[in-house]
Amino acid sequence: MSITGNFIAGRTVISRSGETLPVFDPATGEVAREVALSTAQEVSEAIEVACDAFEGWSRTTPLRRARVLFNFKALLAQHAEELAGIIVSEHGKVWSDALGELTRGMEVVEFACGIPHLIKGEFSPDVGSGVDSYSLMQPLGVVAGITPFNFPAMVPMWMFPLALACGNSFVLKPPALAPSAAVRLAELLKEAGLPDGVFNVVHCGNEAAERLYTDPRIAAVSFVGSSGVAEHIYKTASAHGKRVQAFGAAKNHAIVMPDADLEATVSAIMGGAYGSAGERCMALPVVVAVGDETAERLIARLKPLVEALKVGPGCLRGGEENEMGPLVSAAQRKKVLGYIDKGVSEGATLVVDGRRLRVPGYEAGYYVGGTLFDNVTPDMTIWREEIFGPVLGIVRVADYQSALALVNRHEFGNGSAIFTRSGHAARQFVHDVQAGMVGVNVPVPVPMAFHSFGGWKRSVFGALNVHGPDGVRFYTRMKTATVRWPQGERTATEFSMPTLG
Repeated sequence: MSITGNFIAGRTVISRSGETLPVFDPATGEVAREVALSTAQEVSEAIEVACDAFEGWSRTTPLRRARVLFNFKALLAQHAEELAGIIVSEHGKVWSDALGELTRGMEVVEFACGIPHLIKGEFSPDVGSGVDSYSLMQPLGVVAGITPFNFPAMVPMWMFPLALACGNSFVLKPPALAPSAAVRLAELLKEAGLPDGVFNVVHCGNEAAERLYTDPRIAAVSFVGSSGVAEHIYKTASAHGKRVQAFGAAKNHAIVMPDADLEATVSAIMGGAYGSAGERCMALPVVVAVGDETAERLIARLKPLVEALKVGPGCLRGGEENEMGPLVSAAQRKKVLGYIDKGVSEGATLVVDGRRLRVPGYEAGYYVGGTLFDNVTPDMTIWREEIFGPVLGIVRVADYQSALALVNRHEFGNGSAIFTRSGHAARQFVHDVQAGMVGVNVPVPVPMAFHSFGGWKRSVFGALNVHGPDGVRFYTRMKTATVRWPQGERTATEFSMPTLG
């Protein structure tokens, strides 16, 4: 049985703890490998390695740092199929989705390659007589990232390419359910020319991971996961003087107006709700249908498509690719099945039941079939809580204002979308919806790398979002210089507030 270890100081290291966890192949339910868990002391040692590496890396010119990332991007393209295979084997998503995840991560690397421009600061000549002023964007030091299972490669690449480009060193804690992609990324960074110790990977439990947001040597931490943990990390890390961005749960909604293009809307909803088995923070688990006729038309078209979803292992093994793979773990499958049971018991109409799905030859895999509910109401658990599975609920409302009010009442505000042919309705929605990312006839409105990703309300804790301009600001601190070069003349002492105009 192979063991996934840490990557510290430029080499793979197996923890001295002797403690391991099984890493399962979700398609088969079989143990694929093990991951060795580090002690808190070993996490501390990784932080020390990053501290030692920071001095030299931070003094490396931005252009040279960018060249390392250019090399890394080329290696990512060269090893894309290998990385996709790792993702599929530990997460379970289908092959094309794994490649799509890598592509979105590589886009952040491409953005980070522009770091000489992104951190060049500002210059103002002659702010006073013979006085110039300019700003510098300088690295923070050692920064940390704690990432979720649903995007083992993309979410880390939302963080570390910009952090490294800005001159920081990095310690990454990947998820125990899908740990191996992070280590392979670290190996490729080394091959790209990154100095040893600048990027480190540690696998550990929650208690040891606290070092990453309490240790005084850590300057900033970025987290993606559940809202309860996000809020805890935000409060704890902030109390320890850290800069924090913590992204929590989501319950994204799509308002479907009566004038929406039915076929295009249904296709978009299918991909948004059931892509990656619903295990996306930007998944689309709720449709708010304006008018009963709109709801009936949607359900009539959705029902046969959901029933016909091709569900099975993520890797291509001859024939046509499956549309949906398994959930990531047995625990996650049990949780999603419990939500479906809850929806039935609380009175939602179960249109398509995915609980009894069995995939021939993969009976031990963690599969749940596509599930569709109608007549979901705001008092139901399946409306309030993030399910993180292939479950779509239809909520019926009378008009647009009722739909908007319903969406805005939810405690999460990650993403939201509207499907309509009306430019006026779309523009009004974009301005009025209480969500950080908004789609117009787009089901999963994840911003491109040169814009920033982040929600509102309890979907995010912290002032700055990930990647894009906010990412650069998060991983740097501003220094402003006001400079005068006198020519030997003496000036009178002034005790009033200095003015330069």
